[in-house]
Amino acid sequence: VQLQASGGGLVKAGESLRLSCVVSDEKIFDLATLAWFRQAPGKQREFVASITPSTLSNYGSSVKGRFTISTVIDKRTVYLQMNSLKPEDTAKYYCAADSPYTGLEYDYWGQGTQVTVSS
Repeated sequence: VQLQASGGGLVKAGESLRLSCVVSDEKIFDLATLAWFRQAPGKQREFVASITPSTLSNYGSSVKGRFTISTVIDKRTVYLQMNSLKPEDTAKYYCAADSPYTGLEYDYWGQGTQVTVSS
């Protein structure tokens, strides 16, 4: 199972970016809760957003109201629309899948995509 994240880049504060993550396995995509996490240098990994197979979404408090997670089934892709970006959003963003197969939380991870927000 591969999760391929893309869409990161360098933007100015207040601008927007959309991250994408393609899930290679259709069953994993259909049955897993999909999520985005981020990690800035010297900081712990932080939960950003998640979406269940029934499209219930959940957000970290620091991004609520600015970020939106969504999926497109026929593309097996999970998106993270990031609006009103702030310098403190700078981090490497990882997509992850919490499948029902292993009993482990978030058992599949992508390679990450860098987001840098300048002030």
